[in-house]
Amino acid sequence: MKAFCEFNDYEIVGEYEDAGKSGKSIEGRVAFNNMMEDIKYGKDDISFVLVFKLSRFGRNAADVLNSLQIMQDFGVNLICVEDGIDSSKEAGRLMISVLSAVAEIERENIRVQTMEGRMQKAREGKWNGGFAPYGYALVDGKLEINEEEAVAIRTIFDQYVNTDMGSNGIAKYLENHGIHKIARKSLMLF
Repeated sequence: MKAFCEFNDYEIVGEYEDAGKSGKSIEGRVAFNNMMEDIKYGKDDISFVLVFKLSRFGRNAADVLNSLQIMQDFGVNLICVEDGIDSSKEAGRLMISVLSAVAEIERENIRVQTMEGRMQKAREGKWNGGFAPYGYALVDGKLEINEEEAVAIRTIFDQYVNTDMGSNGIAKYLENHGIHKIARKSLMLF
């Protein structure tokens, strides 16, 4: 995108990034909402918002079109580099309408497929995510009891069920009885 700006002699006056946030909604996208506020207040005399793809701007057709309308009300247009879209042109506005609807449908399809995959794994008795919980080991996609760690888990359960100790009391009990969390080995992949 910086090369695109250099080629077109655009000055970059700000960068906004909501890393790891879904385009499902503009709610919770702090940087996006800051950008919209900056546009409303005329900060830096912004003319365009540049995104790599429309789906990076948003995956909810109503949010995309509403945000674009607000931007255009303040004289700011949207350029989607990869999609070749410029909202200052009639064809660009039409493409944004169509592609934002497609992005929303695509997001919903991904969600459905992901849930189906998780449900299938659960039906097969396989673990559905991330690291195995303490007291278990992940073996061939299934959870198996890790006997070395299970000592602590069984003790915690026994103390919780059979005494009136809270979490702090149980923690002290474990410490007093020499039961410590066993650090797991981690590895880095490059």
